[in-house]
Amino acid sequence: MRIIFNGAARTVTGSQHLLEINGSRVLLECGLFQGRRADTYTVNRNFAFDPKRLDAVILSHAHIDHSGNLPNLVKQGFEGAIYATPATADLADVMLRDSGHIQEADAEFVSKKRARRGEPPVEPLYTIADAERVTKYFREMPYGEPFEPAPGVTACFFDAGHILGSAGISLEIEEKGRRIRLWFSGDIGREKLPLLNDPVLPENVDYLIMESTYGDKPHRDPELAYQEFREVVLRTCQRGGKVIVPAFSVGRTQELVYFLNKMKSAGELPGLPVFVDSPLAVNATDVFSRHTELFDAETVRFIRENRHPALSFNGLHYIHSVDESKAINEMHGPLVIISASGMAESGRILHHLKNNIENPRNTVMIVSWQAPDTLGRRLAERQPWVKIFGESYALRAEVATIGGLSAHAGQDMLLKYALASRASLVKTFLVHGEEQATNALLEKMSEAKLAPVYYPAKGQVFEV
Repeated sequence: MRIIFNGAARTVTGSQHLLEINGSRVLLECGLFQGRRADTYTVNRNFAFDPKRLDAVILSHAHIDHSGNLPNLVKQGFEGAIYATPATADLADVMLRDSGHIQEADAEFVSKKRARRGEPPVEPLYTIADAERVTKYFREMPYGEPFEPAPGVTACFFDAGHILGSAGISLEIEEKGRRIRLWFSGDIGREKLPLLNDPVLPENVDYLIMESTYGDKPHRDPELAYQEFREVVLRTCQRGGKVIVPAFSVGRTQELVYFLNKMKSAGELPGLPVFVDSPLAVNATDVFSRHTELFDAETVRFIRENRHPALSFNGLHYIHSVDESKAINEMHGPLVIISASGMAESGRILHHLKNNIENPRNTVMIVSWQAPDTLGRRLAERQPWVKIFGESYALRAEVATIGGLSAHAGQDMLLKYALASRASLVKTFLVHGEEQATNALLEKMSEAKLAPVYYPAKGQVFEV
């Protein structure tokens, strides 16, 4: 068997790992590479393998860096099965359509600029129609139910606790009279996250492919994030202000809604209105609401005791139309607005920030890591002036940064995950991590005397 690391190798995006087994080819993930515009189009358009020769794709979860290049794969001739949990298939359908819309809009924007220079237009990487064509290839497999993606390979999904439907993938492989167990972690969640179950740990694994995104630091307890969130909302309410939250549409938004639901149900918050203003978040929340069987025991107990859904409560409004979104800006506080994008680079959140950051009664709440050179990072750094839609605005609103909400395992959980198969591990491969984070984890794994650990480069091939 050969493992070829074609994406998320020494970086945290574009996850693609190709397995060659018994003459078959199985792809773990088909993520979109996200980076500089000049690089992304070329990297995503050109696969390192022939899509027509793939037998199957196995998808750990729906995030775009893991699923986002599936439309291009199908467009280039892939006709095999895409195995995923039912919730992942539903979320991926929503997210890929949204991604197709973004691809079309980006291509239109670039083409207009090129036209002014007398240059030809560019084609989108894929369209909404391309994204819609992916749906028929999904084969939904629940947690714990074995399936055979290729001859001699028995696969099974286990809850990864990262986002709804996310999975670690176990592969029992028989090749040339030899039996081995390979486990792919996908993205690993954390213990005690809201809504979701804790990750299932790998057992009796020979070869482990594991993410290492936060290999250089542990995370704070999610309960502390809940308390900080409540305190920020309360003090903003007391001064009659608005809480503006840039949040990722899938996962983070639903966690925040659940937190607010718990606060209101416990009588910890006044009856302030809450607005979720992101079409993708609204559609993703519908998927969450259809898969309550995946919620953890705490959430199930909350639903039973309070006799209403986890992601719906009096005063919560899911916004659909642009007119509804604009109307929020005419309202007076106290209120909460949760909107996308999570790094405040696009989407409706820009309008809410533009209309509210110059009012000192308001708060901008940062709830996730913000990449350099994004508006979210400039707000987190509390720069006195920021540009939105090309115009400068004074940052007079409070900025509150809430840590501890990451859906990725921190260094301590990553070590626990790898050590769960310590006695059987032959080799471990670390993926989905930048060099600084992964090197820190490598050092910790060496101290724990784990079996040989590798940090593959893109395109590197391993025989196992």
